[in-house]
Amino acid sequence: MSRVGSFQEGAGPRGIVSQGAKAWLGRWSEGWNQFWFAPRHSHVLAGIRIATGAMLFYTHCVIALDLASFLGSDAWITPALARELHDGTYGMASGAWSYLWFLSSPAFLWWHQAFALLVTLLMTIGLGTRVVVPLAWWMQLMFMHRLTGALFGLDQVTTLLVTYLMLAPCGSRWSIDAWLRRRLDQQHETPAGQLLQEPRQGPRRRWLVSFFLPAAEPSTATTVATRLIQIHLCVIYLFGGLWKGRGEMWWDGTAMWFAAANHEYRSLDLTWLADYPLVFATLAHATLFWEIFYPALVWPRLTRPLVLGMAVLVHAGIAIFLGMITFGVIMIVANSAFVEPSLLTPQTCSADRRSPGPSASSTSPRNARGRR
Repeated sequence: MSRVGSFQEGAGPRGIVSQGAKAWLGRWSEGWNQFWFAPRHSHVLAGIRIATGAMLFYTHCVIALDLASFLGSDAWITPALARELHDGTYGMASGAWSYLWFLSSPAFLWWHQAFALLVTLLMTIGLGTRVVVPLAWWMQLMFMHRLTGALFGLDQVTTLLVTYLMLAPCGSRWSIDAWLRRRLDQQHETPAGQLLQEPRQGPRRRWLVSFFLPAAEPSTATTVATRLIQIHLCVIYLFGGLWKGRGEMWWDGTAMWFAAANHEYRSLDLTWLADYPLVFATLAHATLFWEIFYPALVWPRLTRPLVLGMAVLVHAGIAIFLGMITFGVIMIVANSAFVEPSLLTPQTCSADRRSPGPSASSTSPRNARGRR
């Protein structure tokens, strides 16, 4: 009777519209919460942490090969010039700042570079990730603002990745931190993630353990960091595609030809493809379409494999044929943020779905639909 009464009470046009709006807002709110806050496993972010840390370590090794030319007082871009490029001397002030603008002592720069190598190495192997990942982010910003004019897409992408990685427990899997946490759980003979429930652990100790050695279980922080990486990628591809669309070469199909014929970047001789202009035109138009529509097609599960497959082909092509190996690799790593953790460890995720509690419901196939 109550259901019939409520229907009759809201049977008018205004009531129908009001009920429909409320139902739509309810579904939208539920989907929003699922998208941002449904806990997920950290396997994917752990893999991104390893790859990003290794790339940062490699970058600092390259800088160390000619440290004086990069950071010294007589570097290609002197500290004073780097500061003036940001403080408004040569245009609008950017608000950027770096302590490396004020350092030129060779001995101190070498100690600083050794510390940067240590931090990025620890990030890669996953030791003290709650400390070293924010440190890697901070030092990366300082290097970015100091090396203005000598930067590349690799530096920008590694910076965005480490920015979001420090928000999540990316060291809870595939790391020395995870190994230490398992050892600690074994010593107390408790299941993973249950150490903090022991009454003999003081509140301060429980907090320290949970923060510095996070449990290998789904978390909301992992979801938030993953979504931020995904959305940032969508913005990059959208505006990259729109910028390409402003040029005539991407419309007449010659953009790929000029890239392949460029002696500065070319690592393999592809000039023989000049006899097949249709190939170059098809590649150019397909790339332009893929970049512009990436933000729309990467979210549905039906089209996502095609979009990510295209991303691998495009960036592998950049790495192999244009010689930009590091950039191609880090872009493929960034695209892996769209890979579901269940594809990497189906046994772990299946066990979580079978276990009772909030984590099981939030990772079930039905609720995971909102996260995908």
